[in-house]
Amino acid sequence: MPGLDDLRKAVGRLLKRSGPYEAIVKEYIRDIQRALISADVNVRLVFDLTKRIRERALREQPPPGVSRREWLVKVTYDELVKLFGGDDEPEVKPPYTPYVIMMVGVQGSGKTTTVGKLAKFYRSMGYKVGVVAADTYRPGAYEQLRQLADRVGAMFYGEPDSKDPVSIARRGVEELKKRGADIIIVDTAGRHGYGEEEALLKEMQDIAAAVKPDEVMLVIDAAMGQKSYDLAKRFHEATPIGSIVVTKMDGTAKGGGALSAVAATGARIKFIGTGEDVDEFEVFRPRRFVARLLGMGDLESLLERIERLQGVEEFEKTVAEMVAGKITFRVLYRQLEQMRKLGPFRKVLQMIPGFSTMLDSFDEAAKVSEEKMRKWMSIMNSMTYDELDNPELLEQRSRVKRIAIGAGVEVSDVRELYNYYKTVKRMMRQLRKRKDILERFAKMGRLPG
Repeated sequence: MPGLDDLRKAVGRLLKRSGPYEAIVKEYIRDIQRALISADVNVRLVFDLTKRIRERALREQPPPGVSRREWLVKVTYDELVKLFGGDDEPEVKPPYTPYVIMMVGVQGSGKTTTVGKLAKFYRSMGYKVGVVAADTYRPGAYEQLRQLADRVGAMFYGEPDSKDPVSIARRGVEELKKRGADIIIVDTAGRHGYGEEEALLKEMQDIAAAVKPDEVMLVIDAAMGQKSYDLAKRFHEATPIGSIVVTKMDGTAKGGGALSAVAATGARIKFIGTGEDVDEFEVFRPRRFVARLLGMGDLESLLERIERLQGVEEFEKTVAEMVAGKITFRVLYRQLEQMRKLGPFRKVLQMIPGFSTMLDSFDEAAKVSEEKMRKWMSIMNSMTYDELDNPELLEQRSRVKRIAIGAGVEVSDVRELYNYYKTVKRMMRQLRKRKDILERFAKMGRLPG
């Protein structure tokens, strides 16, 4: 897709550039602006977006181990996700059945083809799907939908000799419910031009009153670009239940304009059509979409590494608490939870400056397997509040035995956890003697200086 594809090239050039960081950011921002404007994204949106990217790039410090250019890619990724709709992924599974979806859209948007794609999508999820041909204006709409229904294995209802779309829709929904359809998709008429939305909305309201749809889905051609904003806004205001399908995302330079315009209205983009075939249809997930735009491959590993390193900062806070105060099983539990997300304890500690030189002294504490972590967390879940807050209570054999029975483990497993607690406690005591470590945490505001 011209325009949006240029984002990938901009990222590639960024990672290869050398020179002063401020100059690199300036040139990169220009590349991003050119790519988005050529993709028909609204100019004001583009400049607001790139302003945020620039400010974050120059103000924020990346996690240790991540270069400033890599961090700039992560910032770009986060801001583009916001531009195209944010983190929330649409819920595509109907909350109940039978579930009626009414499709609306201007003529030429690919609405009838999208009905077939949507039917195929839900058929693949195991639902019984029925479609209703209620477009009485466009010649060939009835036959096109009938053939699509046959192709994807959906039930079909239509009245080729009737010119009353409201009655067809009402009778079609009633009939398909009787035939056991879980999901019923009603194809309605479009209009010939983008200036006839009033008539479209009026017919939409009449059919909606007759069939009482559970969801009204607007189909928008990606070629509309920024014009999508007005149509999506009016649709969003006209119906309390709404979602959007953006079609023809494979062949237009204006796809970015359509997606960002619709997202700006607050309407839900639920699906995108990526080609002519019934299989070229997917749930719109902003993060995945942006990742593809930026050239996933290496980006995926970069994002994972940055998330991991940001997680290390959280782990560092836990360690700081352990150095500063009393170590309890509650603190150890949180530590183990973080380790399960971040990986082996040894590797996590190696990322914290000042710790790597101490690992040989506490090799056993640094080697904790996933299986052992699960077992230990189960043991701590079987402890009383007193035991969680006062680990030394496990010096009592009766408590150890009771905890082992409650967790379904051996007594030796509980003792092993207690020994781990004592090892970590010694480790933290030794850390308090290390001036460099204390100064590091004091600067972070987590320990008294």
